[in-house]
Amino acid sequence: MTGAGRYHLLLESGGRPVQHGWWHREEVARERFRRWIGEYGSMPDARVTLTDDETAEVLATWPDDR
Repeated sequence: MTGAGRYHLLLESGGRPVQHGWWHREEVARERFRRWIGEYGSMPDARVTLTDDETAEVLATWPDDR
């Protein structure tokens, strides 16, 4: 596999992008999603979003109160 993966993870703080990641396998991206919440969840106004770039579907967000 080459190029960016299908599953895109975005970490934002205060509405600004801080970190991105792309994975080819959804289960790997979901594991990273959970890990990023643990690692960066205490960041001011942190938000983590997992998107399927092929379908443009948002698969998960944290926090999910918005």
